[in-house]
Amino acid sequence: MVAPDDGMSTTAPTSPAAWEPLTPRGVAAFARAPWRRLLLAQLVVALLAAAVTGWFLEEEWFPVVRAAIRQMPDEGEIRTQRLDWRGSATVKLAGNHFLGLGVDLDHSGQLVRESQVQLEFGRRDLQIIVAPLPGRVVVDYPAGWRIAFNRPELDSRWGAWEPELLAGVTAAMFAGLLLSWAVLATIYCVPVRLITLYENRDLNWGQSWRLSGAALMPGALFLIFGMLVYGVSSMALVQLGIVWALHLVIGWIYLFVSPFFLPRHPAAEATRGNPFSGERKKGKK
Repeated sequence: MVAPDDGMSTTAPTSPAAWEPLTPRGVAAFARAPWRRLLLAQLVVALLAAAVTGWFLEEEWFPVVRAAIRQMPDEGEIRTQRLDWRGSATVKLAGNHFLGLGVDLDHSGQLVRESQVQLEFGRRDLQIIVAPLPGRVVVDYPAGWRIAFNRPELDSRWGAWEPELLAGVTAAMFAGLLLSWAVLATIYCVPVRLITLYENRDLNWGQSWRLSGAALMPGALFLIFGMLVYGVSSMALVQLGIVWALHLVIGWIYLFVSPFFLPRHPAAEATRGNPFSGERKKGKK
C-alpha cells in the first residue's frame, strides 16, 4: 500500500563534502557544511595572500629601501616641512623594476623613472609617480615633525623596524581579508537567498551566508596567483590592476552560478508547481 503524497520528503538531501572552493559545485557544498569548514578554507587562503605579500615586500621593496639608506649622506633631516639635504640636488638613491627612490629638490624631472612606483623627495613635499598612470600624488611633509633623512639614523632604525613592519603588513593583510570577506558575505547573501527562493533551492539565511563566503575564494586565489606572477615577471602594474578587477568578477560569477548546484527544496520537488501559489500538480489516475 502506497502512502499518499503529502508534499514532504522524509529523506534529507545529501550534499558532497566541502573541501575545495574552486568549482561552483565545490562552493555550493560549503553552504551545508559546518561554518568551521568555511573558516578553515578562508584561513588557508588568507595565509597564502599574507605570505605572498610578505614575500614580495621582502624580495622587491625592502632591499630598495636598504640600498637607498646606504646612499644617503651622514647628515640630513625633514624639519618644519622642509627637507635639509646635504647631497646633490638631483640623485637616484636606489631602484628596481618595482620601486624607485630618489631626491629631486625642485622636482625638475631630471630623475630617470624606470620603476613602476617612483618616490621622489623634494624640498617641500614627496611626490609619488605610478607608471603608466598620468599625474602624480603630492604629499606635503608633516608640520611639527622631525624626520631623520640621513644614513646613520635611518640605517639603525630601519634595521630595527623592518621585521616589525613586515610582520605588521602581513598581519594586517591576513586580518583585513577575513574581515572584508565577512562583510561581503553579509551583503552577498541577500542576492543568493533571492536566487534560491526563486529557483526553489533548499537553503536558509545562514547557509546563504556560507555559500557567499565560499564564492569569494576562487577570485582571491586568482588574485594571489596574479601577485605571484607580478612578483616574478615583468608584468606591468596596470596589468595587476586588471587582475584585481577580474578577481571581483570571478567572485560574482561564482556567487550567481553556485546556487544552481544546490538540491531543490523537498516540497518543491514534490509539488512541481509555483512555490508561492500553494498549487500542486495532480497525477493522473
